[in-house]
Amino acid sequence: MEKHKKCAKRPLSKNSNKIIDCHKCEHYYVTWDKDFPHGCKAIGFKSKRLPSIVVRDNSYAKCLLYKNKN
Repeated sequence: MEKHKKCAKRPLSKNSNKIIDCHKCEHYYVTWDKDFPHGCKAIGFKSKRLPSIVVRDNSYAKCLLYKNKN
């Protein structure tokens, strides 16, 4: 049997260490789902954590769709 190799995580870039405050983004919204209270309209998902953290953990880069609220 062949053993699966563990995927090596890419290192986070220097700019991705700073967490983006989704509360200040125009795409962020609070959902009515108690299990997934944070939402992002730009990417189209809900999560337990802030969307910017989910994006950073999955893409190893900061959210590129962040846009300040007016």
